[in-house]
Amino acid sequence: MVCHRDADDGRLDTAGDRHGPHLADRGTEPVRAWLRRPDRLRVETLDGRLLQLVDEPRTQVALFGPDGSRTVTYPWPADGPAPVWRPDGLAAVRPERLSYDAPMYQSYDWVAMLDPVELADGRDPDTGEDAGSPGLEVDAVTEVEHGGRPAWEAHVRTTPRYEPRCGCCPLLRSPEVDAREYGQARGPYPRVQRIRLDVQTGVCVLADAPETLGTGHDLRIEAVDEPMAGALFGS
Repeated sequence: MVCHRDADDGRLDTAGDRHGPHLADRGTEPVRAWLRRPDRLRVETLDGRLLQLVDEPRTQVALFGPDGSRTVTYPWPADGPAPVWRPDGLAAVRPERLSYDAPMYQSYDWVAMLDPVELADGRDPDTGEDAGSPGLEVDAVTEVEHGGRPAWEAHVRTTPRYEPRCGCCPLLRSPEVDAREYGQARGPYPRVQRIRLDVQTGVCVLADAPETLGTGHDLRIEAVDEPMAGALFGS
């Protein structure tokens, strides 16, 4: 799989349960969100009660060397080098050392579904480098609709090279990921899992197991590239 161009602005409606122990102690009520990339997010309950406003800072990394330490702030993707594009408009290779993380609500589940790069090329779990082999085995890809929008659906199996954005918040269940995160697998695990990517934005709008529907997340995109006033985000 490859990464799709992201839309700048959008209104999202999320519903369903999330798998994983990190969500066991909080509710999974549906929410509605307004996202203005790269750094602003508003999250409400479906009846309009404000839950959170997010102003996401750029990624900072501490570097240590013989001459001491320094902090480097990565630029936003729009301010960095362009990806290597395929003829069909998808990204074949995207630059590293950029602030890709979308504004986060509660956990990295949010970041992963808005930028599902973990579904692309596999990573070495020890180094984080490109493993040269896929993180997923893809059984089939079909064109479907999700929330009235064109989407790609695939049935997939994780490989040992599947490396999520955060080990406690993977889009897909994996015994290798759980073993690295918790010291042991926490099965049972689905034989095959289903994902859907919105064609226009590349957002992962659905992730679940066909045998146990409703075990992942279900996101409906209500609008894309609509102008949104700064007051919506508290500014």
